[in-house]
Amino acid sequence: MLVRRAAAKRATGSVTMRSYHDRSFGFREPRKLKIPDYTPSELQNRSTNAALLRYVDSVRQHGHRAATIDPLDLLERDPVHALDPSRYGLNDMEKEYSVHGILWNQQMPEGPEGGERLESETWKLKDIVEFLRSVYVGRIAYEFMHSPSKSERLWFTHLLESAGPPAKTPMEGETKKRMWELLARSETFDHFLQAKFPNLKRYGLEGAESMLPALDALFRTSANAGVSSIILCMPHRGRLSLLTDLLRFSPTALFHKIKGGNEVPEGIEATGDVISHLAASPTLKYGDKEVKVSLLQNPSHLEAVNPVALGKTRAKQYSMIRDSSPDCALGDRVMCVQLHGDAAFTGQGVVMETLGLSNLPHYTTGGSIHIVVNNNIGYTTPAAGARSSFYCSDIGKMVNAPVLHVNGDHPEDVARAVNIAFAYRNFFRRDIIIDLMCYRQWGHNELDEPSYTSPKMYKLIRSRPSVPKMYEEKLISEGGLSAEDAKSQRGAYKSHLESCLQSVESYSPPPVQHDKQWKPVVWPASTQANGNPETGLESMTLTKVGKASVEVPDNFALAFGSLLLDGYDVRISGQDVGRGTFSQRHAMLVDQETERVVVPLNSLSDSRKLELANSSLSEMAVLGFEYGVSWERPDILPIWEAQFGDFFNGSQVIIDTFISSSETKWMKQSGLVMLLPHGLDGAGPEHSSSRIERMLQLTNDRYNFPRKGDEARARNVNMHVTYPTTPAQYFHLLRRQMTRNYRKPLIVAAPKGLLRLPAASSSLDDMKPGTRFQPVLSTFGEGQVERVILLSGKLYYDLAKEVTTRGLADRVALIRLEELCPFPFLELADALRPFVSTATDIIWVQEEARNQGAWGHVSERLRTVLASLELEGKVKQVEYRGRPESAVPATGVAKWHAAEHAGLLRGAFEGL
Repeated sequence: MLVRRAAAKRATGSVTMRSYHDRSFGFREPRKLKIPDYTPSELQNRSTNAALLRYVDSVRQHGHRAATIDPLDLLERDPVHALDPSRYGLNDMEKEYSVHGILWNQQMPEGPEGGERLESETWKLKDIVEFLRSVYVGRIAYEFMHSPSKSERLWFTHLLESAGPPAKTPMEGETKKRMWELLARSETFDHFLQAKFPNLKRYGLEGAESMLPALDALFRTSANAGVSSIILCMPHRGRLSLLTDLLRFSPTALFHKIKGGNEVPEGIEATGDVISHLAASPTLKYGDKEVKVSLLQNPSHLEAVNPVALGKTRAKQYSMIRDSSPDCALGDRVMCVQLHGDAAFTGQGVVMETLGLSNLPHYTTGGSIHIVVNNNIGYTTPAAGARSSFYCSDIGKMVNAPVLHVNGDHPEDVARAVNIAFAYRNFFRRDIIIDLMCYRQWGHNELDEPSYTSPKMYKLIRSRPSVPKMYEEKLISEGGLSAEDAKSQRGAYKSHLESCLQSVESYSPPPVQHDKQWKPVVWPASTQANGNPETGLESMTLTKVGKASVEVPDNFALAFGSLLLDGYDVRISGQDVGRGTFSQRHAMLVDQETERVVVPLNSLSDSRKLELANSSLSEMAVLGFEYGVSWERPDILPIWEAQFGDFFNGSQVIIDTFISSSETKWMKQSGLVMLLPHGLDGAGPEHSSSRIERMLQLTNDRYNFPRKGDEARARNVNMHVTYPTTPAQYFHLLRRQMTRNYRKPLIVAAPKGLLRLPAASSSLDDMKPGTRFQPVLSTFGEGQVERVILLSGKLYYDLAKEVTTRGLADRVALIRLEELCPFPFLELADALRPFVSTATDIIWVQEEARNQGAWGHVSERLRTVLASLELEGKVKQVEYRGRPESAVPATGVAKWHAAEHAGLLRGAFEGL
């Protein structure tokens, strides 16, 4: 694939980004904007009253700095002189000005275009000042003037300055009652847990209870707008209240878990997880509308779940778009909602990486709504020590996201802010942030004493009534609620919780319920699981796919194309995946004049497609995104390819807490493939090793030789780790991911040194019907074998060449372990059996250092295999031959590397 750089083209008054990679499958058209520009008469008035225009824009830009958004009033803010009209020469408060084209004071009934424009309207300066302060300097503060988009700036001014904007509209009594119920239930729930389980770290919502009315308003508004599915992720604070009060999670199930019970049904091998990682996926009804809200499981690593939620949201939309009307766009039916803590939002780099994906054509989901539950403290560190910016939300400005700051003491304003945020997201399909300013009633958890380190803050907190109590008193004073009803409803909910607690003794976890798309997938440990099905195909099919790839068929094209024909989608994501880091793939072709992209394999199927997603220079967020895709759809092959094998280092949290452990903790299957280019080719300490040893250490691979009848269980590992050495093996691995009836993550140490090696080739016969992936391959050993060399990976071709050169084909057998986990006990024993009676030594050779590579994983298991063969005085252990221990994967000195490799080959045959 060749690309000719073209100059950016100038469109009507703006510079557009390069259109490279547009129109290939998966690219989503940006939403067309229709905000009208100023009319000639408006432009004339803006020029005539330039001083007034400067003042109005200044209030729009700086009003948030004076807004009453901090419930504790601890923000240290300087006086905002920019809000003084006299600074702009506006001194006569009685003077009248035309606001035509300066303020937007018309009704906005349908959309951002607004109502009929007035040719002229005059206001007194004092009325302009009062109006602007009522809009921009209240309990909701707005940051949108930083946006480079005139359409977005106009949209906000039109909405906020309209005669009846959401920020001013009164709320119905039933809506207020619903808010109070959520607040009161949350407070009652937290008090109940504190009384019954005083030593429990529950990470309560006290001080931030307005989060529940915020989410309830968001769910209702979304459902009414036609959104049918919301993917929700959040950290631990307030999770239990959200689960039980809004997401219909059984309090009995929660109490069962708190008292030491397991959330996993009996008979399933799973460890479960802590209460702050529990999940739910209810369908909520709002009038005649429904919306399914899926709260994802999360690890304790803050914000790591964000890209997973984004990927799951993206994957869910493909099938929904296919099943919906032709004009259904990304974000119409599915929405991602991300909750954050203030300290983590600014402190965790994955937040920045995930925001960076939000507007990319192969990663966008149609806009996420972010709600930062802002306690102005992280653990014991106050905001001043936790971030360099004034607001925790400032990180969102990297993608020009608007920000709504809102005072959490006022639930009605919180709900209004949510409605504005949804309206923006629904129109522009871009991310928006709600900074919910609140506080934390206790320490990081309820066992901490926060006043040790934040005495001033906690003196204020402990001297004020709770948010639910304040709102309750407000409704009582308005006549919308009586004190007797309030007390009765709180008591009734407490009695309900008591009843649920009493039911714990008879409770047992229900069977796991999977989404409908996962119904055909069996549990990997079940007797129905088929771990290594036939993956071969007729030569006619292989030839068809090869021709469709518009080049000599390689293993990738055949595997991908055949899966498309079999009814699976394929998505490969990473840096430079279309061409391939080593210019080896060329799965996409680029027109040399227009830079339009063609993916030839997509001509094979009308319904199934290959999506090539050249990613941003991110590892953690992109890998998390692809993992989220794998959670949603078992009928897609999601692949993340690292540019070099060690690039996964930046995504280790995703590997540790999701890929290697989700099935064990949460009973969540995944068919994700990680391609990690690997091989000591003289590239130096980095870009050489994919750190196979780390991946193997994360597996739950068995150490013992499987007993008869226990073979299937022995193969039920948490993830597969492989090091294939032929195109056919690669082909079968990728096809096996989809053709077997369950899903497991697959780690592939991809030998980049074999991409152009003639010896590393396969015939179509190696992929014909009846063939499948072989965990062990054996070559040579054609006579009286004296030495068996065990190895894994591309080193095989160097050793095979040496065997031939030295004339040792009769005396040496080479046995390759193509799959390292699950360890191929049975297959290796079968491969060794013909040689054990004559072999005088069995050695393990690897190019990695002794403390790296596969040796640490295989050494004890190799002894187990030898013991199973009952060698009767023959070789009983495997000798290591290779590089010594090292702190780095490889030397950076070319001469030393060459000398080490030559010594490695000599050592393998020393003594023969």
